[in-house]
Amino acid sequence: MTLAARGLGYAVDGRELLRGVDLELWHGEVHALLGRNGAGKSTLLRLLAGELKPGSGTVMLNGCELHRWSPRQRALQRAVLPQGESLRFGFSAGQVVALGRYAAPKQRPEVEQRIVREALAFAGAGALEQRRSPSLSGGERARVQFARALAQVWEPPAGVPALHGVPRYLLLDEPTASLDLAHQHHCLAQARAFAGRGVGVLAALHDPNLALRYADRVTVLEQGRVIGQGPVREVLTRALLERLYGISIELLQTAEGAPIVVAHP
Repeated sequence: MTLAARGLGYAVDGRELLRGVDLELWHGEVHALLGRNGAGKSTLLRLLAGELKPGSGTVMLNGCELHRWSPRQRALQRAVLPQGESLRFGFSAGQVVALGRYAAPKQRPEVEQRIVREALAFAGAGALEQRRSPSLSGGERARVQFARALAQVWEPPAGVPALHGVPRYLLLDEPTASLDLAHQHHCLAQARAFAGRGVGVLAALHDPNLALRYADRVTVLEQGRVIGQGPVREVLTRALLERLYGISIELLQTAEGAPIVVAHP
């Protein structure tokens, strides 16, 4: 079972933002979504999350059209980390992460607290549990929100027979945008580890080097259309990257043989 876009199209005020987009996110993989600003990455993520209704095509979640799942059933199967965050209440970081548990069948308080703490630690934000949201830096808030999304799909849904054993998905919209270099790599390394639990991870990124290092597959968007899709090291060629970004690209290799993208503006 997968989270899949089939021929997705979406337009606003006559302006086509996406056209004919196909994408399949498999559980257990990290799938990167690349494209320039305005390419349609966030729109695609919002369609896959069910926040927007497709103008054409359909979204399938674990074998069923997305709109046929109730909001609670969707929440148990997929979590979304949007760009930025606007929370300005004086919640503690722990309380913010606990919001991600809202749809889940309630377990004993000590179990719920354990999940919150484990998610914070996994996101590299364990020390922030008692800190109030307004006192956190942008990068710290980003890590707390990452923990909230993780907590939402931390474990397979319990107490919901219709969903027992179904795969879960994590949709990340530019999760590294507010993070320093070390935390960028920590975030995606942990996303990679979370995929190892059988969760499908889709991450919209700007840096092709991060995609090359952490993703299994990639979808490349240009003006709302797919121009490349497949295994990340096969798709992200010099020719495609130069077309995408409009600058000269050099592909080098580390001592271990991993590819590195060097831009020459």
